[in-house]
Amino acid sequence: MRLRGTLKALLCALLLALPVAAQQFSGLARVDAAQSHLREVRGGLDVQLRLSQGVPWRVYMLSDPARLVLDFREVDFGGLARDDLVEGEAVGALRMGPLRPGWSRLVAELPAPMVITSAELRVDPAATGALVQVLLEASAVEEMAQQAGAPPQGPGWDAPDAGRQALPRRDDGVLRVILDPGHGGIDPGAEAAGTNEATLMLILARELRETLLRADGFEVALTRDADVFVSLEARVARAQEAEADIFVSLHADALAVGLARGAAIYTLSDSASDAASAALAERHDRDDLLAGIDLSTSDDRVADVLMDIARLDTAPRSSALAEHLVAGIENAVGRVHKRPLRQAGFSVLKAADIPSVLIEVGFLSTPQDLRNLQDPLWRAGLIAGIRDGLQDWARADAAIAPLRRQ
Repeated sequence: MRLRGTLKALLCALLLALPVAAQQFSGLARVDAAQSHLREVRGGLDVQLRLSQGVPWRVYMLSDPARLVLDFREVDFGGLARDDLVEGEAVGALRMGPLRPGWSRLVAELPAPMVITSAELRVDPAATGALVQVLLEASAVEEMAQQAGAPPQGPGWDAPDAGRQALPRRDDGVLRVILDPGHGGIDPGAEAAGTNEATLMLILARELRETLLRADGFEVALTRDADVFVSLEARVARAQEAEADIFVSLHADALAVGLARGAAIYTLSDSASDAASAALAERHDRDDLLAGIDLSTSDDRVADVLMDIARLDTAPRSSALAEHLVAGIENAVGRVHKRPLRQAGFSVLKAADIPSVLIEVGFLSTPQDLRNLQDPLWRAGLIAGIRDGLQDWARADAAIAPLRRQ
């Protein structure tokens, strides 16, 4: 049997159960870009990463789209961009960065189906340096599909996440809010003028949390409270585990063409309210794919039907929440997007039992919006508007609660 026919099993068994020598290293390893590359070799790919020290690691493939994923405990990719490592068009999109506390990830989107033919980490005991080398060769789609798939979670992979917060026991009359700062870690989101969406949304979420906690009647937690990656599915799961009353995802888009200003509120719909909303939802989901998420087992038609039934109750409540938030934000900052109420198929809004909205607080591609989001005083006004909208919705929702389906 050829090596690649059994390589996936070998990688799961060997690379997750790392040699003792590798396990003894600690601290952040650094990448020497001058001695590292992702280079096309005879239609395949040669990946070499020169590290300052050896670290535990693993490698695997994902399909749809074809991706190579390398996880490390832990490598500092700070300051590196795609062109620092990639030669020519050897790979498409390349993402590097924190995945969760203690872990880093590199994801390379491949131009064609490939399979791994060899993977190793060689440690230089004298210099304490290390070289990671992964070789891939072109393959048929079916052959790659046989090798693709995330391996079993290794020891320590499921350690407690520092970005995750527990909420106290529920109290009657208290609104439990889950705030979801978009993107993070390996996925910085939109970028403009030296800043990125993930950083700005984490700042905004922390400030909003403090404002809500100072107001009466709120319990608040964040889906992430650090610059770490959290998958769309995990964000929804955290809201459900916390028994949240509402879920609010915070984002700030950037347009490649055109100009837009002001906040817009999205609710879930299978059919988007316009082409721009559909494209935005597709970008958000693709960000998860490019961060190395395996969605091959996420299809469950029975569950989809049950969730559609549950949304008969939550969809009107989500729409009402969006309306109150728009009114609160407009009253506080003076303007919103010209069409502020929108719908799209955002995966992060698919908690069937929790009213959920996504707030696009502005556009990083619009200079005035970017200045606003970087201004603490303007953010304070926006936050006050969101708080007012949440309070108004809570009062209205409580008033009609007896009329709801039981």
